[in-house]
Amino acid sequence: MGKTGNTLVAILAGAAVGAVAGVLLAPEQGEKTRKKISDGLKSGTDDLNCKMDELKNQVKSLISSKKANFESSFDSLLNKADDKKEDVIASLERKLAELKGQASNAVDKAKDMTNKAADNIKSELK
Repeated sequence: MGKTGNTLVAILAGAAVGAVAGVLLAPEQGEKTRKKISDGLKSGTDDLNCKMDELKNQVKSLISSKKANFESSFDSLLNKADDKKEDVIASLERKLAELKGQASNAVDKAKDMTNKAADNIKSELK
């Protein structure tokens, strides 16, 4: 329990002890005293139940809020990852096209060198 919960329990416990002490020390008949104690306990129990319900509702609200924040953050992270995936794929496609172009240029140079070598051999054989 948090600081507020501990404080709330301490206040309620103090009030209950004070009420019981006041009733016990009052100069009244036993039946009236027991009735007052019983009524005080019922009232304290009702107050405690009400405060517990409030605390439960606050905890549920907090959990619901944190869950919604987590889901939103998780969805945002997934969207960013999806965007990054597309960026990586596009970058790889550009690099592949660049490598294909370089390979094509290398093949063309090799063909040119082969043709020149063949021409040189033919001219020497003549």
